[in-house]
Amino acid sequence: MCSGSNVIVDESTEVDVLHDIACRIAAADSLHDVLERVLDFVSRIANFDSSFVYVLEGNELVLRASRNSRGEVPDRARLPLGDGITGWVAQHQRPVAVERYSFDDPRFQTFHQLPEDRFEAFLSVPILSRGKVLGVINVQQREPHTFSQREIRLIATAGFLVGAEIEMARLENVNTQLSEQLNTRKTVERAKGILQRDLRLSEEKAYLTLQSQSRQRRKPMREVAEAIVLSDEIKRANELNVVPKT
Repeated sequence: MCSGSNVIVDESTEVDVLHDIACRIAAADSLHDVLERVLDFVSRIANFDSSFVYVLEGNELVLRASRNSRGEVPDRARLPLGDGITGWVAQHQRPVAVERYSFDDPRFQTFHQLPEDRFEAFLSVPILSRGKVLGVINVQQREPHTFSQREIRLIATAGFLVGAEIEMARLENVNTQLSEQLNTRKTVERAKGILQRDLRLSEEKAYLTLQSQSRQRRKPMREVAEAIVLSDEIKRANELNVVPKT
């Protein structure tokens, strides 16, 4: 059974916290909530000064969750894939641990308002799912720090768990977009048919009329089509003396 979320992380409760993260995913918590819970877990493994989760979107890594005591990192900061230590980790799907002088690492690159250039120790672990990189988890220390295999493995395990959730959220977003496109196409087709019938236009002329009205009114074609369909439904309802469905 899934337990509550107020778990203090130590060696005896690490499995419980990972289980809690998995339960949040199974319970369909929002991706934001899951990422925040991952950072709760990560930040308590060794009381890291800062921790971040970047999600790969297109060719950019986008900051989606952070724990930063100084609070200077903007939400949704963007980092090109392949740039800096973080971008290198995402591109090569391998973790990087630098115990001191992270800014001297040859892969290091300075980015305005990003946290890589303010800390001595730096650990970056890829978020993977089915062999694909979906993001990166970073942790940082202001003082030199040797990252243990336990720390790296625990963060990588959290990454595997959240990777499945990111992939699911991405697929749901694609499905939503496809559904919206299908509904738009159906509405436009109905509006075209109404214009063809009422104005005796060809299919091409009806489509060009919708397109022209969309530009003139500065509204999406779907909104113009919906207005035509609604007007036709009201007209038919009045003819039948029936209240149209809403």
